[in-house]
Amino acid sequence: MLTPKKRLKMVLEGHKVDRPPCICPGGMMNMAISEIMDLTGYSWPRAHIDEKYMAGLAAGIYKYGGFENVGVPFCMTVEAEAMGAKVSLGGKINEPRIVGYPINSVEDWHKLRDIDINSGRPKVVLEAIKILKEKNLPVPIMANLTGPVSVASSLVEPEIFFREIIRKKDKAHEFMEFIVDNLVKFGRAQLEAGADLLTISDPSGTGEIMGPKNFRNFTLPYLNKIVDSLKKYTEYGIIVHICGKLKSIYSELNELHSNAVSFDSITSIKQMCSNVKDKAIMGNMSTFSLENARPEDIRKMCFNCIKSGVDILSPACGIGPRTPLVNIKAMVKTAKDFKELYTI
Repeated sequence: MLTPKKRLKMVLEGHKVDRPPCICPGGMMNMAISEIMDLTGYSWPRAHIDEKYMAGLAAGIYKYGGFENVGVPFCMTVEAEAMGAKVSLGGKINEPRIVGYPINSVEDWHKLRDIDINSGRPKVVLEAIKILKEKNLPVPIMANLTGPVSVASSLVEPEIFFREIIRKKDKAHEFMEFIVDNLVKFGRAQLEAGADLLTISDPSGTGEIMGPKNFRNFTLPYLNKIVDSLKKYTEYGIIVHICGKLKSIYSELNELHSNAVSFDSITSIKQMCSNVKDKAIMGNMSTFSLENARPEDIRKMCFNCIKSGVDILSPACGIGPRTPLVNIKAMVKTAKDFKELYTI
């Protein structure tokens, strides 16, 4: 019988398995909900800044019947804050968000700080991973990075950034190189701290926002640089999550060097499977439905996701903190029961 760790590893290596893993990586793909906070006693916002709370909350999601992995952190603001952005940590049901940009133009990138993995929230994340590693859980530990375009548009106002990648292209590339170097450092530190694999989520780097040309010039090469730099530090592999409609960038997605591609519910699973080859397809259960639908409906939707071709069942985006635990359990149970359901 395959363990959750072995099953996910085999899927990412391109092997056939008995059933799809059911995971939610963490990071932008947040997996924490308020019910688990109540059950464990580890809640937001303290869990964003206290490694014991962060690890306790992540472990609690698995302990109480959640996903077949653990993952930290629970937001996509850690890197930008470490580089100079101002962040509000939110509350129990509100995720951290950027409230102040440290620079006004891509030309000012040299004013930013390098990520210091020995202080602040980067250190909290690393210490939380070490705590999770010591627990020797039977599920994989997932490290997370916010993608380079999303970090860039958290350091300078997004409208300015997207304008200046055209008007100040050379400086924009310098800015992106600086960001990627820091992301590689933080990603490596997470993997060396004990994480089994890494997810990079770049919701602002999608072709829908960037357009195919800018996706090719400013998203694809920098994602690949991170993947290529970090693959040697993980035996499992690397997942990349891209938001939005992907129809215009299928050819570019085939050029991603990641082991798997994750995508949101606006994109057809069958189209992804038809157009993106040699990668595990991960997705794409609607997080709106996860929060609002009945468990029996969740099971039907998850069954359809798997039947349509996903190799890894996961939420299509970060789940809302109000999502009922019973719905997450229904999702996981569908993956576990898939062989039985398929024969019905």
